[in-house]
Amino acid sequence: MSATGGAAPTGWTDSAQAWIDDLAGEHEFGRRHVLDPVMLARVRGRGFSRALDVGCGEGRFCRMMAAEGIAATGIDPTEPLLAEARARDPGGDYRIGRAERLDFDDDGFDLVVSYLSLIDIADIRAAIGEMARVLRPGGSLLIANLNPFNTAAIVGGGAAPDQRNAIRGYLNERSGWVAWRGIRIRNWHRPMTTYMALLLGAGLELRFFVEPAASGGPSAQQQRYDDAPWFHVMEWRKPAD
Repeated sequence: MSATGGAAPTGWTDSAQAWIDDLAGEHEFGRRHVLDPVMLARVRGRGFSRALDVGCGEGRFCRMMAAEGIAATGIDPTEPLLAEARARDPGGDYRIGRAERLDFDDDGFDLVVSYLSLIDIADIRAAIGEMARVLRPGGSLLIANLNPFNTAAIVGGGAAPDQRNAIRGYLNERSGWVAWRGIRIRNWHRPMTTYMALLLGAGLELRFFVEPAASGGPSAQQQRYDDAPWFHVMEWRKPAD
C-alpha cells in the first residue's frame, strides 16, 4: 500500500494525508470490490498465526487479518501513515521499516503479505529476498500487484491507475511519478518476467495466480475494470523440505 523504497524521494510523506482521505472516500473500488475478496479468501481459515504486512500504510489489511484471528505486524517507512494505523488500531503492531532490510529473524512468519506495495519498492531484488528469508518453511507469500502492462502505461505519465495511456517500453524497468486526487508518489514499472524470476530465484513455489474480476461496486466501474483488469494476485509457498 505504501512506499517501501530506499533513499530516493518517494512522495509518500507529502501524500500521506491525501491517501488517508482518499481511502475514506468512494474511490476504493479496486481494493474493496476486486482485491479484498481474493486476498481474504487466501488467508481465511488456513491456520496462519503470524503475518507480516510489508508496506502496511495506514494498517488496513493488518486490521482485516486481525479480524481473522491472525497476529499481524505491519511495517512501513512513512511515519504519518503509521501514526494513522496506530490511531485506528491502538492494540496493533506497527513499526517503521523497509522491505529491503527487514528487521526480523529468519523464518519468523507463516504469512508475508505485499498488498500493492511491490510497485513502491526501489530495490525489488533485495526486498523479495528479504520476504523469502523471514518466511518460515511451509509459509506463504501473498502478493497483490498492478499488472505490468498497466504500470508500463502509467509510470512516468503522471496518470492515475484508472487512466489508460499507450503502453511503452514494457521490458524496460524504470520509475516515474504518478499523481491523482492530491496524491503524487513514485512508482516502479517492471515486466512480469522480473517478478517471476526473482520469486522463483528465491526458492518459492507458485501455488495460486488470478487476475480477479470485479465482484461488486457500480456496474459501469465493474465493466470498465473487467474490460482490462489491472490487478493480479499471487500466492507463493516456501518449501518445507
